[in-house]
Amino acid sequence: MRRRNLAPVIVTLVLILTAAGVEFALGRQPICKCGVVKLWHGVVQSSENSQHLSDWYTPSHIVHGIWFFALTWLAMRRQPLAWRLALAVAVEATWEVIENTPFIIDRYRAATISLDYYGDSIINSMSDIVAMMIGFAFAARVRWWVSAIAILVMEIGVALVIRDNLLLNILMLIHPFEAIKHWQAGG
Repeated sequence: MRRRNLAPVIVTLVLILTAAGVEFALGRQPICKCGVVKLWHGVVQSSENSQHLSDWYTPSHIVHGIWFFALTWLAMRRQPLAWRLALAVAVEATWEVIENTPFIIDRYRAATISLDYYGDSIINSMSDIVAMMIGFAFAARVRWWVSAIAILVMEIGVALVIRDNLLLNILMLIHPFEAIKHWQAGG
């Protein structure tokens, strides 16, 4: 592999490692306090949510990747795919760090149904970045309408199972609605 082709790979790895380092400096736990690393944890209302490799919020990170592919295709379509992915990783890694600050954690707890949310473990956060990369790679290989169907399936499916998804998460973080919060709580 030529150096020119290796540069975006190195940048991507540095971004991921930097995000992990910043989260560690912020006091995030490397793994679940339970001492176990699970491939999947499906109980949303538990202290282990957002602590393992994947959970019900993993599809939202895949959706991030699909959207980031679409946005970089629109804005930077002549740039190499690897550099567009590096930019997407930069955005996702930045979000993962911001999401795990006390301000956002407290906002989630106050405005959403995530009353027991105390932030992600580092392994979960890094897995979220990998999920975004999977969504990006998926979107790069399929027609746009397949990506659109995938987004709908994931968003509707997760909403039906846990009464939350990426759209509701963003909406409730920006401007909480009591009716949505009531529905999410099972009312």
